[in-house]
Amino acid sequence: MSSSEPSMNRYLWASDPASAQIPPEVLIQDRYQVIAPQIWLDTQPEAPPYVPQELPEEIIPYLRLFPQRLHIPEVYGVAVLSEEPNSAEAILLENVPIDSDGNLYPAIVEQWHQTKAVRQVYWLWQILQLWTPLSELGVASSLLIPENIRVQGWRVRLLQLFSDRTVANNAQPSLAAFSDCWLEGIAAAHPSVLDRLQQIWQQLGEGQKSLDEISLELNQLLLEKAAELPLRLQVAGGTDQGPMRSSNEDSCYPTEADLQSITESPNDLLIPNLTLVCDGIGGHEGGEVASLMALQTLKLQVRALLIEIAQQTEIVPPNIISEQITAIIRVVNDLIAKQNDSQGREMRQRMGTTLVMGLQIPQKINKPDGTVLENAHELYIASVGDSRVYWITADYCQQLTIDDDVATREVRLGRSVYREALRRVDGGALTQALGTREAQILRPTVGRFILEEDGILLLCSDGLSDKNTVEQSWQEFAKPVLKNKISLEAAVQSWIDLANEKNGHDNTSVVLTRCLLSPEPPVLFEPRKVEAEMPTTAYPVESELTEASKALLYSQATQPEAGETVDVQPVRQSSWLTVLTTLGIIVVFGLIGLGVWRSLTPQNTPPTQETQVNPNE
Repeated sequence: MSSSEPSMNRYLWASDPASAQIPPEVLIQDRYQVIAPQIWLDTQPEAPPYVPQELPEEIIPYLRLFPQRLHIPEVYGVAVLSEEPNSAEAILLENVPIDSDGNLYPAIVEQWHQTKAVRQVYWLWQILQLWTPLSELGVASSLLIPENIRVQGWRVRLLQLFSDRTVANNAQPSLAAFSDCWLEGIAAAHPSVLDRLQQIWQQLGEGQKSLDEISLELNQLLLEKAAELPLRLQVAGGTDQGPMRSSNEDSCYPTEADLQSITESPNDLLIPNLTLVCDGIGGHEGGEVASLMALQTLKLQVRALLIEIAQQTEIVPPNIISEQITAIIRVVNDLIAKQNDSQGREMRQRMGTTLVMGLQIPQKINKPDGTVLENAHELYIASVGDSRVYWITADYCQQLTIDDDVATREVRLGRSVYREALRRVDGGALTQALGTREAQILRPTVGRFILEEDGILLLCSDGLSDKNTVEQSWQEFAKPVLKNKISLEAAVQSWIDLANEKNGHDNTSVVLTRCLLSPEPPVLFEPRKVEAEMPTTAYPVESELTEASKALLYSQATQPEAGETVDVQPVRQSSWLTVLTTLGIIVVFGLIGLGVWRSLTPQNTPPTQETQVNPNE
């Protein structure tokens, strides 16, 4: 396992207000060129920036909030503003809302009036979720400065953190102050959400309800507005052992074989909603077993979760779903750990696996007027280890996960800035993986997102993500995939080929989900095209295992004990009946399709000539 360098945007934000007075073109410390007020360009990005041995107190909140890096900037280094004695030092921030041309992304107040209703509610939801973690670190005042809150599409981003000591006179700002700050914006909200938002915000300001209760009401409104949008999901995945490996320890879902069995359990309820990538560790006949065990168990457990959620008459809150996903991951962890224990595997010999999971949960929404909407557009992302998830649109690529490695641990504990921690010899070493330790100390990261724009969800192992391969290549794929100019299957293979070319030292797995919120355009039925695109073979994942690995996988130690939630029976029962039924369906539809094809195709048509089908006939 190895850790990638953070993607390079050389534009930085100088957080000290004094830096705003430095005119453009000035070079600070013979390195940082001033582009605009507080926006600097690092002209020597290959050189490590200066970081004091004893970190200034104002840096610590940035480090502690590293898990919120989708919204919070990171510390890059420190610069002295001038050569004069006692000159101020400016904390330089990266991962800031500055585009690749050195321009700030717009403030939320600039975009509010021209934004659709669902995104307005989504922005407010994100801001509300930041309140507690920022309050705990004494920087909640950062949310009371509208110009400090920037937006990049769906995503809320803070320009910098402001201490409550300097903004609120050593007092933590109240929820009433927070509510007052946003009242003007709420009053200008989209008419379809205005009344509900005003009611929610009034309750927040008056303290009528707790923050958790307010969050539930805002979540209800968010899901209602999201569910009004159409949503189409298409998925494809693949895995490759790579040019330098003799075996493949990765597993992913769904593969081509899974897609060909979409009507069979558990695929019938999982595709296209569930995507998985597992990167096994523990060596041949260990890593491949761990990743496959995780994949199979997760599929069964998630299927049961989807059935349970579908039976609910009320919205299941995000925290409950996140807890259920965490519990499922811990069950998987225990199964692999028991396999290790039964074989006497210790320390580095213990097999394990990383995990990234994307789960789109289609909750039904009962609106106040009695209307029932079919899909609330919730996307849950779970991760353990250093496999990654990216969200890609035509305009940007965003990493949704955080690596569980030593570098990340050092930052979260407030010991080091990220770039400095990466230079450690063990910076890329994993701090957790499924199966290596008991479940009590496992800390999966689970996040909830809302699908409200066209985009591509990319799950991959580090065979692709190493060396910033995704960040450097996403623009080649985004628009062609979103416009359906290349198929998902072709994009998966192209990314795997790119990983083998640029990295090549590891196995690579890629799973893509195309998420479209526009109505599906009509497509003419083309029998020849369908026949040409039908695959000729489909092999189950288990066929790639060695005999020794099969013995490890199917030994008694893998069977759950009494009382555990894992149930493998649905996959095994009536397999012969399932096969016969499936074959019967294939034969029947094949005959029907052949009849339709013959009726649409004149018998005297030359083989090379295409026949035009009139859809109105």
